[in-house]
Amino acid sequence: MATVCTMTAITAPQPSAGRARLAALTPLLVDAALPLAGYYLLSKGLGVGTVAALAISSVPPALSAAWTALRRHRVNGLAALTLATTAAGIALSAVTGDPRLMLAKDGVVSSVIGIAILLSAAVGRPLMSAALKPMITKADPARMSAWDRLSRTSAEFRDVERGVSVVWGVALLAECAARVIGAYALPVATMLSVHSLFVIAGVIAAIKFSKSRVERMSALLRSA
Repeated sequence: MATVCTMTAITAPQPSAGRARLAALTPLLVDAALPLAGYYLLSKGLGVGTVAALAISSVPPALSAAWTALRRHRVNGLAALTLATTAAGIALSAVTGDPRLMLAKDGVVSSVIGIAILLSAAVGRPLMSAALKPMITKADPARMSAWDRLSRTSAEFRDVERGVSVVWGVALLAECAARVIGAYALPVATMLSVHSLFVIAGVIAAIKFSKSRVERMSALLRSA
C-alpha cells in the first residue's frame, strides 16, 4: 500500500513552474499593471477623457476586489488601493480651469497611495508585499511557501517586510510634496516638461533605500 501511495504521489500531475509563476503574478497584473496601462492607452493613445479613462480602467481591480470578497471573505488590499486612487483622480479631475492645480493633481493622487501604504504597514499588512512577493520568490512554490511561513512566524521578517512599505510610502509622500510645490513654484511650461521626473526620482529613491531590506528578505528566505 505504501508503494502504491508513493507511486501515486510521484505520478500525480504537478503544476508547472510557468503556471505557478503566472498565478503569483496575476493579482499584481490585474490590480495594478492593467489599470495603469489601460488608463494611459485610453487617455493618451485613444484620446478618451480623463474621467472616462479612469472609470473604465478601474473595472479590473473592482472585479478583483469583489471576487476576493465573495470567494475568500477578505479585502483585496491592492485592488482597494487602486480603486481609492482612481476615485481621487476622478474627484480631482472635476476641478478645471487652473493649470497649476491640474499639474498638482497627480501629486495628490500619489499621496493617497503613499498614505495607504504607510497605514498598511502600521497595521501589519504591508501593501508592497503584493508586488515584492512574486519578484523575490520568482514564483517558486517552495519560496512562496517559505514567505508565508516567515510572515507568520518570524518577527524579523515581518519587520523588514513592513520597513519596505514604509520606505515606499515615505518616498511617494515626498514625491507628492515636491510635485505640489513645483506646480506652484515653477513656471507652468517648466513644470510640464519635468513633471515626470518627480515620479522617476521618487521610484529611484524608494528602490535605493529599500534595497538593503529586500536583500535581507531574500537572505531570510534562502535560510528558511
